[in-house]
Amino acid sequence: MASTTVARYLLGRLNELGIDHVFGVPGDFNLGFLDDVAADDTITWVGACNELNAGYAADGYARVRGAGAVVTTFGVGELSAINAVAGSYAESVPVVAITGMPATDVAAAGAVLHHTLGDGDYQHFSRMFAEITVARTTLCAHNAAAEIDRVLGRLLRHRRPVHINLPTDVVTAPCPPPTAPLTATEDPGTDPVILKAFVAHCARLLAPARTVTVLTGHHIDRHHLHDTLADLVEAGGSGIRTAAFCLGKGTLDETSPAFAGIYTGALSSESTRRAVEEADCLILAGAELTDLDTGGFSHHLDATPTITLHPDHAIVGPTRYDTLGLAPALEALAGLLREQPSLRPEPRPEPGEAAPAPTAAGTDRLTQEELWDRLASRLEPGDILVSDLGTASFGAQELRLPAGARFICQSLWCSIGYALPAALGAQLAAPDRRCLLVIGDGALQLTAQAIGTAARYGAAPVIVVLNNDGYTVERAIHGATARYNDVAAWNYTALPAAFGAGDHALTERATTGDELSTALSRAAAAHRAGRVALVEAVLDREDTPQLLDAVCRRLTSQNAY
Repeated sequence: MASTTVARYLLGRLNELGIDHVFGVPGDFNLGFLDDVAADDTITWVGACNELNAGYAADGYARVRGAGAVVTTFGVGELSAINAVAGSYAESVPVVAITGMPATDVAAAGAVLHHTLGDGDYQHFSRMFAEITVARTTLCAHNAAAEIDRVLGRLLRHRRPVHINLPTDVVTAPCPPPTAPLTATEDPGTDPVILKAFVAHCARLLAPARTVTVLTGHHIDRHHLHDTLADLVEAGGSGIRTAAFCLGKGTLDETSPAFAGIYTGALSSESTRRAVEEADCLILAGAELTDLDTGGFSHHLDATPTITLHPDHAIVGPTRYDTLGLAPALEALAGLLREQPSLRPEPRPEPGEAAPAPTAAGTDRLTQEELWDRLASRLEPGDILVSDLGTASFGAQELRLPAGARFICQSLWCSIGYALPAALGAQLAAPDRRCLLVIGDGALQLTAQAIGTAARYGAAPVIVVLNNDGYTVERAIHGATARYNDVAAWNYTALPAAFGAGDHALTERATTGDELSTALSRAAAAHRAGRVALVEAVLDREDTPQLLDAVCRRLTSQNAY
């Protein structure tokens, strides 16, 4: 049998996962592997300015493409990326973290090399990754193929990060080529007895229900179950209502009359809260109950008969059904509603015609309310809307997405600065779609170099910077006038040129609603022409979205300042 090398085997498996861009930073322990990356005509190397940006970009890429990869060097490089990998783990994003490490015999001898802690232990950093990955390995020449398949199989099974140490001497070691497609490992399958009992229990719960609401979370997206979820909603007929947590935004058709909005516990709009909390039966699909998603745990779901669907089990009332995955559970529920129309809820009332929203004059100073109204009117079908945490996320989650649009926001891990490099990754993952990023000035300052990376690799996101003079979300929680919530007053429209974008970028500055509309029109044209667009939207530092104010008041109480 003809052989390949470990590096080419690994790259082939990455490509099989749908990965055609790899993000990272070169270092002396990964340069041999990067030679193979550069020579591979199916994968493009994207060199970031630092490993944290590379990890965030791989995360954003994975949310759109299904998997992502970040390559770093040993010690200093991998630890710079570890925050990004932790965020991917928290939010169930399948990222392959590849570390170039010293040669096998050098590590075995415990030699005191640079990038080590100087104590001869070469497993410190691997142990650190143990808490934020579902599988890890240090490749050897004799077991590389089997170990790569095992680790990537775990990534497919759990939709969470994995970590691969690739010693310099193993990169070019001979390796047999794959003999079968990559598959998920340790998948127990669906026990037909458990599935039958689950369906029967759901039928009993649904039988008396006159109103049913499906409330979704992020696992629907990570397991690629948008269409399966849509089938369930369709099977329920005109009686089903739908809602999503912020983490699950984009998993439902928000143009449908069934969509009741984004649920944030007691802080939700009254119509959304009632649709969720007053339903006769609630189907909680692929969701986790987090503090921000539930408005500081202000939700009231305990009294509602609930069918809860997790990635590896389901719960109906008090009964847990182990080894029952999301996909078979959703499919079974859809089949149940189709086969027994009597279980469908009563038709919901036709929605009334919404009153037109008041609009500002357009020439007055730009406000949060007007900004989100103007942005909402510019969203297009198929857009990828990305928002950073804070003012951006709490405004963006209330926007109704057009058909086929996606939403990316790290609202569980909440690492500010994530969204800019994540938008770069998302744009490279889907170059035929427009990536629209909304990010605060404080968040942008953490990862601003990604603007230059986007231009360098031909990505053309539209970046809207909310310049409200500091960490507004922190001001709303505590320290409204404290100096620690201030940031430097950057010249944001000068950043693309400073980072090398040159003619590949358009910059605009808006202080009124009319200026913002003009800027967004020009930005859309720039995107179509393949240019990065940065729009600075100048806002008052004390002007915040209503939802952000409400959530921050609860966080202030929760933190007991």
